[in-house]
Amino acid sequence: MRQELICITCPMGCRLVAERTGEGELVVSGNRCPRGAAYAREELFAPKRTVTATCRVSRPCAGDRSCAAAETASQALDAPRRVPVRTSAAFPKDRVPELLARLYELEVELPVERGAVVLADALGTGIDVLATRSLK
Repeated sequence: MRQELICITCPMGCRLVAERTGEGELVVSGNRCPRGAAYAREELFAPKRTVTATCRVSRPCAGDRSCAAAETASQALDAPRRVPVRTSAAFPKDRVPELLARLYELEVELPVERGAVVLADALGTGIDVLATRSLK
């Protein structure tokens, strides 16, 4: 099996060629540093991606007429509706759709600070999902 990849771990963008030998070993060539070989192995055997998305903002007084009446029209228009988030580390690529489904149903309470954990141990992977912007 021969696979061609472009390394993305640094700006050099080495063109990698990964080939399996008869013993099942993976030989990587074309890399100018050891990170290229590690990238090729990970990309072929256990690909991971940093996941970015947005989550809904929970409205503490949704449906409460006294609270809704207190807000002015301009405040309602200026209020953030979604919080941008990202994973704290690269996430298993095959589980990304499952994570996105969970994030899209999640509601985050305001205020939230940049770097706050909005979903701890996402899907049991040990990877947290963090807010990437402070919102009030």
